Amino acid sequence: MLKVFRGWIDRYFSDEEAVLLVVMIAASLIILLTMGTVLAPMIASVIIAFLMQGVVVRLRAWGAPHWLAVTLTSLLLMAILASVVLVLLPVIWQQSARLVTELPRMLGEWQEILLLLPQNYPNLLSEVQVEELISVTTAELGRFGQSVVSFSVSSLPALLAVLVYLVLVPILVFFFLKDSTLIVNWIGGFLPHKRPVMSKIWHEMNEQIANYVRGKAIEILLVGAVSYVIFALLGVNYAALLAIAVGLSVVIPYIGAAVVTLPVAMIGFFQWGWSSEFFYLMLAYGIIQAIDGNVLVPLLFSEAVNLHPVAIIMAVLVFGGLWGFWGVFFAIPLATLVKAILYAWPIGVQQAGHPGESEPE
Repeated sequence: MLKVFRGWIDRYFSDEEAVLLVVMIAASLIILLTMGTVLAPMIASVIIAFLMQGVVVRLRAWGAPHWLAVTLTSLLLMAILASVVLVLLPVIWQQSARLVTELPRMLGEWQEILLLLPQNYPNLLSEVQVEELISVTTAELGRFGQSVVSFSVSSLPALLAVLVYLVLVPILVFFFLKDSTLIVNWIGGFLPHKRPVMSKIWHEMNEQIANYVRGKAIEILLVGAVSYVIFALLGVNYAALLAIAVGLSVVIPYIGAAVVTLPVAMIGFFQWGWSSEFFYLMLAYGIIQAIDGNVLVPLLFSEAVNLHPVAIIMAVLVFGGLWGFWGVFFAIPLATLVKAILYAWPIGVQQAGHPGESEPE
């Protein structure tokens, strides 16, 4: 047993770069798990810097000096943040308040519909089962209402945190864009001068993660904007809330679209019932999802992310459980990073994947 273990160690960890990779991965995981909340503004700033780097590159290509490109990009970011705070958030707040006030009416209609099920389908459901379902749902909604009230009472710290983000993140993004080369060179100074595996992984993942983040941001904006326009034209209540939910649903592959279908269907049903407007809404929603999955995603991402659907779902579950929203958002690039590390690992992981091949003597 010890001989087998020693042979495995010699095969995969005999190169000093492999040992350094393990140390760096372990240190990164420990820092994120223990200090992720403290470093959240910096992590958000790095993500936004990835998004805005494309604007800097485009301005540099048009002949603008680096300082001017970074300044204009930072001003664009501040204008976007101001628009979100002054325009989008008030609309979301108003529609959320309306939805909370109308929840009791929706609950009453839902209870009436459920009470009819035992009469129409006595072999499938009984009145006792329906009453238990109603009581459980009512209790959950009551707890949700209490959490909303408690959040509104204790929202001052959250507002202060938002203000800190609004001030700190643009400053960090500006310096990340301005001194990105200096920062990368400074970090590289602590690493060995000869690092072919790390350089290969870095160049591959730098391009892939940047393209993925920008593509996913464009996908969220396009899907959300198109959804809002269609929902508004159809006269759907809470069009902004539903559009934001549909836009954010693309963050979670496969699962997000299925989950957000429920609120879209419920809002449409409580507004129109089993009418033609409801079916028009669901048809339009289905067309949006079909265009996103079959046209927009291949156009934005092409073959950059070559992962099996099972690997993608597993990555969403694992990284989402570790780091919440950002883990879900970066599940695919993180899974791609793991794949790149495995394929680039020194001392031939690829040979281990082909046991039928004999090793050279």
